[in-house]
Amino acid sequence: MSTPPSPGHQPLTATLEGAGVQARLDHVAVAAARLRDLLPLYRDLLSGHYLGGGDNTRVGYRACQFGFLEGKVELMEPLSGSTFLDSFLDRGGGMHHVTFKVDDIEAAIAAARDLGYAPTGVYLDDPSWREAFLHPREADGVLVQMAQAAPGYPPSDPGDQTLEDLLAGNGWNGNGEPSP
Repeated sequence: MSTPPSPGHQPLTATLEGAGVQARLDHVAVAAARLRDLLPLYRDLLSGHYLGGGDNTRVGYRACQFGFLEGKVELMEPLSGSTFLDSFLDRGGGMHHVTFKVDDIEAAIAAARDLGYAPTGVYLDDPSWREAFLHPREADGVLVQMAQAAPGYPPSDPGDQTLEDLLAGNGWNGNGEPSP
């Protein structure tokens, strides 16, 4: 016998009807000075399976994603010489951002502005990955990323790439410099 829903409770499908931009939670990202320091928890203890990764040289970090029974976690470290994560890591690192995928990033940006948010870090130049962020000051201390990805991007299968390849600096778009 199932328990009836609490008063005011609506099934998830009912709460999505007509709401906002229909964002889908994609992943949570965690940053540290070294990816290797995050592996004992996310790979070894929690049994995440490697989904692939690479270098974002435009911004200055190396990342990889691990899949779980439900959901994904992205692990990030700064590339050598990058200052992108410095202030975040000076505060100790940890959860860096949460990513929601949307079907139309421009509509999501407009909807955010209509609700009084000021999207930042808007990047629309790459048709395979277009993004905008809501600063933690506007999102209860969490950096929120909204992203529109081209079909099949990023690939969910690392192919022949291994985690060792990534750590050696030879992941997607790798710079050839090993992780610390």
